[in-house]
Amino acid sequence: MLLVDRSKFPSDVLHSTLWIHQPGTQLLKDWGLLDRVIATGCPPIRNWHVQMGPLVFRGAPPPTERGQTDAYAPRRYILDQLLADAAVEAGVEFRDDISVEEIVMDGERVIGIRTPAGTEHARVVVGADGIHSKVAAAVRAPEYLVREPRVSACYTYFSGAQLVDDAQIEIHTVTHRGLFGWPTHDGKIICGINWQAHELEEMRKDLEGNFFATFETLAPDFYRRLRAGKREDKFITGCMPKNFFRKPYGPGWALAGDAGAAYEFSTAQGITNALRQAQLLADALDEGLAGRRPLEEALADFEHRRNEIELPYYDYTYEQGTFQPIDPSHLPLFQAVAASPRATSGFFGLYSQTTSPAAFFAPDHLASIASGQG
Repeated sequence: MLLVDRSKFPSDVLHSTLWIHQPGTQLLKDWGLLDRVIATGCPPIRNWHVQMGPLVFRGAPPPTERGQTDAYAPRRYILDQLLADAAVEAGVEFRDDISVEEIVMDGERVIGIRTPAGTEHARVVVGADGIHSKVAAAVRAPEYLVREPRVSACYTYFSGAQLVDDAQIEIHTVTHRGLFGWPTHDGKIICGINWQAHELEEMRKDLEGNFFATFETLAPDFYRRLRAGKREDKFITGCMPKNFFRKPYGPGWALAGDAGAAYEFSTAQGITNALRQAQLLADALDEGLAGRRPLEEALADFEHRRNEIELPYYDYTYEQGTFQPIDPSHLPLFQAVAASPRATSGFFGLYSQTTSPAAFFAPDHLASIASGQG
């Protein structure tokens, strides 16, 4: 098995807000890697502080079914190196600093890749190469549920800046704005803003000024705490070109991570989804290539399971992605959620993927929250 990456390791991924929700950290634990992440000094994330207009929600999302309570936000130059090292330990040949120049085809079937060093043949080529995947482009992978972008992001890193009280996640949302911060390596926090997608070019004209002005206006206490620290990196900006799902398999090829499904930044679910898809796809390929079931059948099941898990969060993320103000008719319900630790935990689970949107928004459940029983 061959793994290639165009970057020279250790390599950072700038366009990443790092946050791995509990289902993702559960997978790292299953793979024997969570202890390695912890050993690098990456702090756990459990307690949340979320302010939506006048309402404040504090607590922690539910654990996974297997009891994982903590999330983590490791820097990518650390996480990706750990993943590559684990792949090598498992018998994979890893080559970094290698660009894929061409996806090699035999008719409609992918049969390998071409790099500056030559051609490598494979029974299956997996594209885990992001939104602009060369594999997806070469095979013209069909797209569905395509939606226009709603959210842009600007973020950077601070040292010496504190999050509120004992929280490891601090989020403030107001009309068309989301402000966030959480801890990563070396005592730093990643801190940023979500603007509307169409505003990004205007905001880029004065990133530093607009960044701090937004914090000062909308979260003045958070602003003061940032100013007490030191900005340690440049501002990173981005906007999804589109939200989509792609068919993630075909003759000789498969897609994982953002290559196969990508959506708004506002719930920070990209790495969690990528880790889960890696496991589901590995299981499908193992079954198919080992002959325990037809490969196409196993890969079709991979797509079904991916969509079954992710589509509800895709829809939820897109619906709340513009940070609309709370509808006055819904304010009593949100007040009831904020007043209930159990309901607040379930609300946070919509972001951490430990609460089912269908279950949370079921009429009976909302009625129990509104009555003070939820």
